[in-house]
Amino acid sequence: MCFACGPENPIGLKIEFHVHGDECTAEFTPSENHVGFRNTVHGGIIYTVLDDVTANILYQQGRKAHTARCEIRYRQPCAVGEKLLVRGWIETERRRLVMLKGEIRRCSDNVVVADCESSFMLEKH
Repeated sequence: MCFACGPENPIGLKIEFHVHGDECTAEFTPSENHVGFRNTVHGGIIYTVLDDVTANILYQQGRKAHTARCEIRYRQPCAVGEKLLVRGWIETERRRLVMLKGEIRRCSDNVVVADCESSFMLEKH
């Protein structure tokens, strides 16, 4: 029932994430349901996608963790209906803290729409 990736969530984004090692990718095309202002995708939707592309690396590796911090930078507006390439990767790990980065690019011109630096705290075993 995850809002970002849950296929059963009737109001969710239904993003299909693909993990390859320490990297996660997906494609996402925001709809009119994701608008913030005048055909521009809401920043909260952009944040959700970035948080989930980084979280899914750990989740699909079978490691339980939660977001400790996520700093996002919005670089370009994103219009409804623009196909986006989403990517996240692990930068470093120290004990229970995993540092990750993520980005969203428009497929049409490969321009970065937003990026983030996140840290996730792994659950104790």
